Amino acid sequence: MFCLAVTYVIQPGKEAEAEQHLRVLMRESSKEPGCRLYVGHRAKDAERTFFIYEQYVDEAAYWKHREQPHFVEHGQGGLMKCAESRTPMFCIPLE
Repeated sequence: MFCLAVTYVIQPGKEAEAEQHLRVLMRESSKEPGCRLYVGHRAKDAERTFFIYEQYVDEAAYWKHREQPHFVEHGQGGLMKCAESRTPMFCIPLE
């Protein structure tokens, strides 16, 4: 399994736009055969902070995810453009 935990701080005034992109990413990414889990969150006490947790069957499935039209449009072309900062962390489960 291959996981990604990523924290975004969204530009002021772009929170609703970011949330719309993230909702599409959650819906479409979870349909990918190599995706086990794709969950978006919004911080309770920091309205500009979003967190995504993703699980894939392996690292190849993650890189395949990044080629999907919904990721290109709503990830690279949407959520990332709304971001003030993005902090990704790639993880593998402990054995």
